[in-house]
Amino acid sequence: MDKLRNYDVAFSGLKDGKHQFRFEIDNAFFQLFETEQEFTNPRIEAKVLMEKHSTFLEFWINTSGTVELLCDISTESFDAAIASEVNVLVKFGEEYDDSNEEVIIIPANDYVFNVAQLIYENIVLSVPMKKISPNLDEKDLEILKKYQPKVEEEQQKESDPRWDALRKLKDNN
Repeated sequence: MDKLRNYDVAFSGLKDGKHQFRFEIDNAFFQLFETEQEFTNPRIEAKVLMEKHSTFLEFWINTSGTVELLCDISTESFDAAIASEVNVLVKFGEEYDDSNEEVIIIPANDYVFNVAQLIYENIVLSVPMKKISPNLDEKDLEILKKYQPKVEEEQQKESDPRWDALRKLKDNN
């Protein structure tokens, strides 16, 4: 966790109320996690708003920026905008527990909360599953549609009579 120290939010000396933090996210950030990414050249800003209360902390983490993706069709690289937001409640307890994604428990004697993992997950989950370049020609898209499997028609032709009976019951209700 020492390598992620730059993403610590120190709340110990702060007054109750709202406090803002800002982090620039680039390749160096993702190298700290030692995992391979589906994107390159991230240019992302993470804005962290923390509201300190006497017995708990609230975090709103907003990430926005661009990443470079490879098109699934043309293998051309393109910039894709990403944006996401996560809200987390941090409570104090006996030991660290992040089993609930909305409420994280940290030891009562902690004085900082590290937001690196939350930022990382937020960014990775905001990368689209289908990576299609906006620069694709209409011809390319038409060819894809032509060779796309026609699942619906095949399913209708080969329907199981048992499912048909169940569909009738469903439609009657």
